[in-house]
Amino acid sequence: MSEPADSTVYRDRDFYVFAAVRFIVTIAMQVQSVAIGWQVYAITHSTFALGMVGLCQFAPMFLLILPAGDISDRFDQRKVLSTTQAMQSVCAALFLALVLFAPKTVWPYYAVLVLFGATRGFYGPASQSLLPFLVNAEKLPRAIALSSSVFTTATIAGPAAGGFVFALGAHITFSLSLALMLLASVLTATLGGRQRPLHVDTGASRLERVKEGVDFVRHRPVVLGAISLDLFAVLLGGATALLPVYARDILHAGPVGLGFLRAGPALGAALMAFSLARWPIRRHTGIIMFAAVAVFGVATIAFGVSRSFYVSLGALAVLGASDMISVFVRSALIQYATPDSMRGRVSAVSMLFIGASNELGEFESGITADWFGTVPAVVIGGIGTLFVVGTWMGLFPPLRKIDRLADAANAPVT
Repeated sequence: MSEPADSTVYRDRDFYVFAAVRFIVTIAMQVQSVAIGWQVYAITHSTFALGMVGLCQFAPMFLLILPAGDISDRFDQRKVLSTTQAMQSVCAALFLALVLFAPKTVWPYYAVLVLFGATRGFYGPASQSLLPFLVNAEKLPRAIALSSSVFTTATIAGPAAGGFVFALGAHITFSLSLALMLLASVLTATLGGRQRPLHVDTGASRLERVKEGVDFVRHRPVVLGAISLDLFAVLLGGATALLPVYARDILHAGPVGLGFLRAGPALGAALMAFSLARWPIRRHTGIIMFAAVAVFGVATIAFGVSRSFYVSLGALAVLGASDMISVFVRSALIQYATPDSMRGRVSAVSMLFIGASNELGEFESGITADWFGTVPAVVIGGIGTLFVVGTWMGLFPPLRKIDRLADAANAPVT
């Protein structure tokens, strides 16, 4: 029997609210990130200090994200997500207080970043596991692409807006982030959509349930290969932590230029995401993913050696477009391969890899820049990404050979 028209409209409404919330939260995070990076570098003039910004967020996220995935499988993701967004608004308020009191050291900023990283540990699994409950399986690839489009559009607008707003004052920047996080929390609480099956208590401990999620990923080469490729490629090739150095000391672009540089990867990613929504990848998925990550490495090298603001911006756009292909493929493979009862835990494992690639990538970039210099650090990272691509093609043949996205549901299990 066909579903009532109201049911379909209701699901569509939930997806649009979900997309709006993702846009709002991403804008808030990007605006806040521009301000934090500039504040920390202005206080310390240290690339190591910029690397610590990533580490302070990653450490608590690393400790909490797997238990958070279990919580997302046992409780309503909507409530978990709304609560974490409210806590993120608290972090924005604390950053605002720091700006007003103007400490002479960066340690108070690091303390708030630790709290913010803890909230992200719960935010990631709840957000990533919710989408399949808002749309049906047939609409899922397009929903992933559209959601990615919204995300990347926000990452274009966010850094650019962050640069402009920060020029008006750091207190205005963090006030805007605070207001947006509160709005996102309220909107998330209104989400409906399909409910997961009732949780059945199997008597397993929390540790055993977390281990089930890890084992699920570990025994599926297509999923493990996709998320670990992203981890090591971005870990080595990520240069975003050093953008304040490029904007201030190499390209001499100032805080507004920093906003545009941070928006560069998102510009390329948005164009690619809209293209994927219109013309989704249908065949040769694995090879396309590996090729995209290789382009990511080449674009990183090009950005590293550039001394032209516009060439650097173009290289960052190419970097973002290639990364979006990897993100799209990885997200779709995970959603197709994962049963409803394990989406939170599997999303947590995936987010752990993603968080490691982003936050640890920032730390790695800061450390290598401190050792070798800013430009050599970026170039070495790009070369390392190309090495990872070649190695992973040999280590994960099922990922290299996968043809259609839906094939992940029947991919080999080891």
